[in-house]
Amino acid sequence: MRSRRFPTATAFAAAAMTGPFPLSAQDDAAGQDQPVIVVTGQGLPDSPAIPAYANVELDREQIVTVPSGRIEEALGAVAGFQQFRRSDSRSSNPSAQGVTLRALGGNATSRALVLLDGVPMADPFFGYIPLSAIVPERLDTIRVTRGGGSGPFGAGALAGTIELTSADMSALEPVMASLLVNDRGETEASGTIARELGGGFAVLSGRWDQGKGFFTTPEVQRVPASARAAFDSWSVGARVATPLSESIELQARGLVFRDERTLRFDGADSSSEGQDASIRLVGRGVWQFDALAYVQARNFSNMVISSTRFVRVLDQRNTPSTGLGGKLEIRPPAGSDHVLRLGVDYRRSSGELQEEAYSAFTGNLRERRRAGGRNSDLGFFIENDWSLGALVLTGGLRADRTVIEGGFFRAVDANGALVSEAIAPDRSDWSLSYRAGATYRVSNVLRLRTAIYSGLRLPTLNELYRPFVVFPVVTQANAALGNERLEGFEAGIDLMPANGVEFSLTAFDNRVENAIANVTLTPTLRQRRNLPAIEARGIEAGLSVTRGQVSLTGSLVLTDAEVDGRGASAALDGNRPPQTPEFAAGTTLAWRPAAGWLLSATLRHVGKQFESDRETDVLPAATTVGAYAQVPITGKLALVLRGENLFDETIVTRNSNGAIDLGVPRTLWAGLRWGY
Repeated sequence: MRSRRFPTATAFAAAAMTGPFPLSAQDDAAGQDQPVIVVTGQGLPDSPAIPAYANVELDREQIVTVPSGRIEEALGAVAGFQQFRRSDSRSSNPSAQGVTLRALGGNATSRALVLLDGVPMADPFFGYIPLSAIVPERLDTIRVTRGGGSGPFGAGALAGTIELTSADMSALEPVMASLLVNDRGETEASGTIARELGGGFAVLSGRWDQGKGFFTTPEVQRVPASARAAFDSWSVGARVATPLSESIELQARGLVFRDERTLRFDGADSSSEGQDASIRLVGRGVWQFDALAYVQARNFSNMVISSTRFVRVLDQRNTPSTGLGGKLEIRPPAGSDHVLRLGVDYRRSSGELQEEAYSAFTGNLRERRRAGGRNSDLGFFIENDWSLGALVLTGGLRADRTVIEGGFFRAVDANGALVSEAIAPDRSDWSLSYRAGATYRVSNVLRLRTAIYSGLRLPTLNELYRPFVVFPVVTQANAALGNERLEGFEAGIDLMPANGVEFSLTAFDNRVENAIANVTLTPTLRQRRNLPAIEARGIEAGLSVTRGQVSLTGSLVLTDAEVDGRGASAALDGNRPPQTPEFAAGTTLAWRPAAGWLLSATLRHVGKQFESDRETDVLPAATTVGAYAQVPITGKLALVLRGENLFDETIVTRNSNGAIDLGVPRTLWAGLRWGY
């Protein structure tokens, strides 16, 4: 990774690194030694035990050169990554943007913990990830760790952790810009300014995507009210990192975004917005520490249009929510062979749904509904990594105090008369989770690893208190939902048979007890319930080969996932969870014929899935091909060409009793980039 020195009056320096905070000496003009301080803009150094858990790291080139330009496609290169639906963040309802790992299925809530510079990104009310606000150009690396986590914020890492790290001055040019347009007239524009700031740096970036979209409804099912999946989203991010002393670094980050979309019918408009801020102190002295605090203000609105009369039937006009939290992690000196981590973290989510229901026949107001509550989690964790030559052992424990309180649902008619009201009892619990692993380097060619772990996830406010209707099916909320808990183990090998060649293979068995799912009760009624369990067993494989100017990366996952149904869920016993394929694979072939050039092609395949828990309404397998080309023009200016779904594969993203939604058709992009 490149480094850049920032000369100042006190001879501070900043560079991007992942190792410990180094102190060295440098002669100034008077011949005296002055400290050199390296500002990384990152957290504490990586643990030597990271390889014990099945993880994949994506570099900046892999992130910013995907055919769609979307972060979800970059993550799709990781075996086991899965969105709730196949549609991306231009043509899906934002509240359906849940992400998970290892085909654990469920509903639209994320079962994987997504962190941006250490901050959880899930929406406080719904639990979805604001994917359109996570701009690839702002990132340096992504590390995906599959399996339950017990470290900081581990209560959200039920299926694994996705760690997004922002780019700093070592990865950015002082000025960067990009403007592309596609064959439907849609545009994608982004810009970044990065500057030295004292002994550190500051980055300001923005992105704006907009377009008329494509018809998600198949032509044979369109009606006069059918609409294109129009989208208009923007986000602005700012980040500052500066030294406070020779061993303490201050980091601050802000993010503001808004996303507007139209789905299926004229007037079926949704919006999501957020204002996030965080501050972080990282100490890299003898006693290392990482102190983080954040606050998030989010909102969501959605207009539901009748699929039979094509008029407004529900106005989810306002869903304000707030997330706040923080962590303190301390690494005391424990000897050169140990990395000891002690810490505490806290998260609190609060929010309230405000919606009005209207008659599809008269258009008159029928009900006003309110629902919401508060969830919180206080966690204490300890973890130790012990290096014994070629053998590294790791183990950790985490205790969580979870609180669900203030829950309610209230509906009144147009005259204000009470229709229904439910006040959920407050409740709290203590839970203990763990993880342990070992990695052994047999030789420079072969490394063995194994791990066991558990994980925890609270139900979201949405799952607890918000019912919804996708005509003609009503899905009821359930204020009595319990916490999900995962138990799992895995074993794997990492092979490096030659320079530039890496291969990994992992076998896993993960089981989620009390898995929350939308359970079908009758053809027109569902309810969120805790299933006895969902179990997923499978194999994940990854390959990376680099030979001169050519590179090949690929991954595949084969998963046998099924519902363990007992008692009231006996009808689902042995069924595959909805929205989970048995097989998925992808590969990218890239050629760099000269400096600044890049030509690549990506092949992705997703196997057959079921829309419902009763294994009805099939989503057929889909295979897509995409391409990316970057050709230097002059200096830092380059021509960029991208192609999505080049062979125009039919991608079914939803199938509700034959009513189908489609994913992105063939789309061609062209534009210019400066500074990439």
